Amino acid sequence: MSESLQIVEPIFPEHTVDITDFGAVPGGKALNTEAINAAIAACAGQGGGRVVIPRGLWLTGPIVLQSNVNLHLERGALVLFTPEYDQYPVRKVNLRGIEQVMVTPPLFGEGLENIAITGNGVFDGSGHHWRPVKRMKMTEGQWRRLVESGGVVDADGRIWWPNAAALNGAAAYRQLAEANAPLEDYETVRVFLRPRLMNLINCRNILINGPVFQNSPMWNLHPLLCENVIIRNITVRNPWYAQNGDGLDLESCRSVIVENSIFDVGDDAICLKSGKDETGRKIGVPTENVLVRDCTVYHGHGGFVVGSEMSGGVRNVTVTRCEFIGTDVGLRFKTTRGRGGVVEKIDIDQINMINIDGPAIIFDMYYDAAPKGEEAVPVTEGTPEFRDVTIRNVVCRGAGTGIFLRGLPEMPLRRLKFNNIQITANKGVFISACEDPVFHDVLVENEQGQVLFKS
Repeated sequence: MSESLQIVEPIFPEHTVDITDFGAVPGGKALNTEAINAAIAACAGQGGGRVVIPRGLWLTGPIVLQSNVNLHLERGALVLFTPEYDQYPVRKVNLRGIEQVMVTPPLFGEGLENIAITGNGVFDGSGHHWRPVKRMKMTEGQWRRLVESGGVVDADGRIWWPNAAALNGAAAYRQLAEANAPLEDYETVRVFLRPRLMNLINCRNILINGPVFQNSPMWNLHPLLCENVIIRNITVRNPWYAQNGDGLDLESCRSVIVENSIFDVGDDAICLKSGKDETGRKIGVPTENVLVRDCTVYHGHGGFVVGSEMSGGVRNVTVTRCEFIGTDVGLRFKTTRGRGGVVEKIDIDQINMINIDGPAIIFDMYYDAAPKGEEAVPVTEGTPEFRDVTIRNVVCRGAGTGIFLRGLPEMPLRRLKFNNIQITANKGVFISACEDPVFHDVLVENEQGQVLFKS
């Protein structure tokens, strides 16, 4: 695939609805959930159009999108999602025959067509009321103030949680799932589950253009099983210490353009996924036909990322003309045994990076799992595969490692090509279980100009 990917924007009727006509009150005190959703429902009931959120501070619970509606934030509109947990009910969603329990996201749509979120306003997810925080990511003063603000700290003194239900949520959730508990019982683990800021599921013909999305409880933007998606001119923000504070996670989506956008987040910035392990393989929908261009990433665990949840596969992806400034890793491909899935036909071109803490480029099939010897294990449906990736015209000034390539002994990395790569790094190139990588015009040198790798 190349930059020739074309996606037609959704078109909306010339009909406008203002949320104030349905009783919405600015100022950040009145809860406007009913008014905003009533405006959306009325607009959809009249065939669709544009629902306007005007300038002002608007406190609300979850906003549920509907087909043929463009939710438009005027400049100066700040939508603040309430930190009151009980405003976000748990619900079940159907993912191609597999039911999943989730907390209703602040921005939510399921099974919709022709939807948009546009304008120049800001969505704030009040994520600091939901997220755990690791002590290692804060100064002593920040940690002290956080603990004094309330919440609970785990027995090891390493992680702060907003309340005891969140701290104990993992074990409680497992018990509920094993007992096949009714939906209402999951309300007890709501804070642990944490919603995405925006979650669109099984939707088609989507436009996200203009707003700022920030302070998410978990991932910021999560289109799942969606098709024909355009994301442009947005800004995505999270504190650098935000646990699971990803920017954009495209999961099992088809035909997507991401362009002219800025990311400064607490985890991976622009990330392609397709489900995790056996569940992801059962759903079996790859992320494919994706074009990412003209984006800038500031903080993030990775600038452009594939994985690690890529069990349904990722293919036919182009990434071009992007800048990564101060990310932990630049181009990041990650997976591990048990995931399964094939990542293939990826073309990356014209990437500039500075101040990368770890590898400028990494392919690692031991994500979150240290290698246990180098003996191969039998290949199964849970064996992941990376192949047919081309990376060219990359400049990186300042990285921990130039290029890190680590496949599995039973499934080496295959057909990786690197062309016109210029990197300054502390370490050179590491290669393990990678079949005949092609390096042409690749130079990795340290700050003193000593050549660490050249081909």
